[in-house]
Amino acid sequence: MKTGYTGLFIPGPTNIPERVMQAMTLHLEDMRAPDFGQFTLGLLNDLKKVFKTKTGQPMIFPSSGTGGWESALTNTLNPGDKVLCSAFGQFSHLWADMCARLGFEVVRLEVEWGKGVPVEEYARVLSEDKDHSIKAVLACQNETATGVTSDIAGVRKALNDAGHPALLFVDGVSSVGSIDFRMDEWGVDVIVSGSQKGFMLPTGLGIICASEKAFEAHKNSKFPRCFFSWEDMKNSYTNGFFPYTPATTILRGLRESLDMIEEEGLENVFKRHTHLATGVRKAVIDGWGLKLCAQGPEWYSDTVSAIVVPEENDAAKVITRAYERYNTSLGSGLSKVAGKVFRIGHLGWLNEIMVLQAVAAAEMAMKDTGINIELGSGVAAAQAHFIGSNQG
Repeated sequence: MKTGYTGLFIPGPTNIPERVMQAMTLHLEDMRAPDFGQFTLGLLNDLKKVFKTKTGQPMIFPSSGTGGWESALTNTLNPGDKVLCSAFGQFSHLWADMCARLGFEVVRLEVEWGKGVPVEEYARVLSEDKDHSIKAVLACQNETATGVTSDIAGVRKALNDAGHPALLFVDGVSSVGSIDFRMDEWGVDVIVSGSQKGFMLPTGLGIICASEKAFEAHKNSKFPRCFFSWEDMKNSYTNGFFPYTPATTILRGLRESLDMIEEEGLENVFKRHTHLATGVRKAVIDGWGLKLCAQGPEWYSDTVSAIVVPEENDAAKVITRAYERYNTSLGSGLSKVAGKVFRIGHLGWLNEIMVLQAVAAAEMAMKDTGINIELGSGVAAAQAHFIGSNQG
C-alpha cells in the first residue's frame, strides 16, 4: 500500500493549493441568484490583469483548452479561410490538425521538434501574401510536449512589418499565469488558456480572451457554432451570467486562484517559475549530463522540461518506475518523442522542495532502469542553484 502524497510533476493538471481546494468545497449554488452576476464580473475583470489587457473580453467556457482553440477559430473565421500555423510538438500539431478538420485551408510549416514558432518563416510567408488571403496566424507560446517557449512578440512584429491584417491567435494553455504574456502590447487577438495549469485548478474551464478586432471579425463569421458562441456569451455577460449552466464550483476556485496570483504579484509568479525551471535545467545539464529536447536556451520553457534519455534507454521505463516505486508522476513523451524523453512539469503551485522531490525521484528511477548517472548529482546541482539565488 502506498503512503503519503503522490508527487505530481506532469505539465498539467498541476498541484491544487489547499486554499483553492477549500474554496471549492461548498454546497452547490444557484447560478441565477441575484448576486452571482457580480461575482462573475469580478472574475472577468481580474482575468484581464492576468492576460495584461484593458480592452480584451475574457470568456470562460466549461471545456478544456481544446474547446478554446475551436472557439477562436469558429467565431472569427469562415469555412475555407486560409490560416498560417506551425507544428513543432504534439499540441501545436493538434491545433493545426483541428484547422484542417474544420475545413480551413492550412498553410502548415513543419518545424524540427525542439524548436518553436519559426518567426522568420512566418515573416516570409506573410510578406509574400500580397492579397492578404491569410486570415489568421496561429502560434503556440509554450509547446508542452517538448518544453519549448516561442517568441510571440516576434510573431506580432512579423505581422506588422508585412502590414498584414491577419488575426493573431495564441495557445497559452501552459504559459498563461506562469510565463509572461502581454495581450495588448503584443497585439494578440485571441489567447487560449485552461484552468488546470497556471491557474492551479482542476481541468474543466477553457479560459480565453478576445480583442476588439476579433469581435469585429466575429460579426462577419458565418461558421456554424452554438456551444462556443461568443455572441451568446457576451450578451449573457452584460449582467454577469452565462448562457448555460457554468461550472460554479471551479469558478469559486478560480476566484481564490486569482486572489493568490494577486497576492504574490504576477511578475513575482513569473520570476518564481524561471527560478524553479533553472534549478531543473541545472539538474539535467550540470548534474546528470543529459540534454533537453529544447535545442538551446532561447527555446527553454519555464513551465516544463523534456529530458532526453540516452539512445539505448527507454524513457517510458523511467516514468513507470518513478510512479510504481517512488510514487511520483512524471510526464511522458508524446508522438515523435515517445520513449525518448520524460518530462518534469514545474508550473503552478510549486516551490524549491517540491522541485527537488521530482529531481530525486527521476534520479532514482533513471538509475533503476540502467541509465548511467550519479545519484545525488542532479539534486546537488539544483540545490546549488537554489542556495545561491536570492529568489524567495
